[in-house]
Parts: sequence; C-alpha cells; structure tokens
Amino acid sequence: MKKITELTAELAAPAIEKQGCELWDVEYVKEGGTWYLRVLLDKEGGVDILDCEAISRELSDALDEVDPIEGSYTLEVGSAGAERSLKRPGDFERFMGSPVLVKLYRPQNGSKEFAGHLAGYNAETGNVTVTVGKEELTFVKKDVALVRLRVEF
Repeated sequence: MKKITELTAELAAPAIEKQGCELWDVEYVKEGGTWYLRVLLDKEGGVDILDCEAISRELSDALDEVDPIEGSYTLEVGSAGAERSLKRPGDFERFMGSPVLVKLYRPQNGSKEFAGHLAGYNAETGNVTVTVGKEELTFVKKDVALVRLRVEF
C-alpha cells in the first residue's frame, strides 16, 4: 500500500501540471490534535491563490473518490514559500550558494541554529556544509533537524 503522501502526489499531479506549477512537497502531519494534508507548490514567478484554489478543488475531488485516509483531516494547498525546507538532493543542488538556516537536534559549539550560505551537500551521506561568516561548517545528517532557505534583508 502506498503512503498517503505518495498517493496524494500522484493524485495531484494532473492538476499541478495544468496550472503550470511544480510539486515541492507533500506532508501529512498531526498538529494540535488535527491532521493536515499539505501540498506545497512552486512556480516560476510565484504561486498565486488561483493556482492553489484550482489544484485544491481537483485534488479534493480525487481524494474523496479514492478515500485513502480514515478519519478527518484538513487539506491545505499552498506555496512552498520563500523560506522553504530543503529535503531532497535536488533541492540542495538547486539552491547552492543561497542563504540558509540549519537547525540541529543538539547544540554544537554552543548553538542549535546556524545562519549562513549553502556551500555543499553530499548526496551519499546527506551531510550539509554551510559558510558561516568566514568559516565553513559541515553538519552530519543525523544531527540536522532542518535546513531551510533564509530571506536576507
């Protein structure tokens, strides 16, 4: 049996393509006692509300037909955002040199958060290298809770 996120990605694909968007991620998470099925999109020039509405309508109908989720949940379709998480090797390659924030599970050098620029990614190990000031820091995959883009002002 396919995972809910995989099935959702497949069901959403035609609507996403029709709107000229790209699937960034699908999340199925429980927050505050409520389950959320989130479909995050990307698009050259940005995702707008009309994209989200059209994809949400088609996906909602497809999910109702297949009915893969027991119980209630909230479907959210939206932009991945300017400060999106980087998860797949292609995400890291695409945003090499970009400002990022790395959050760790445990403190390293007295901190759990490091803001810098993405300097490297090892697809085999999942290790991430970030330039922080004039220093290059490499973080081991198992220690990294999150890597996300960071908007600089």
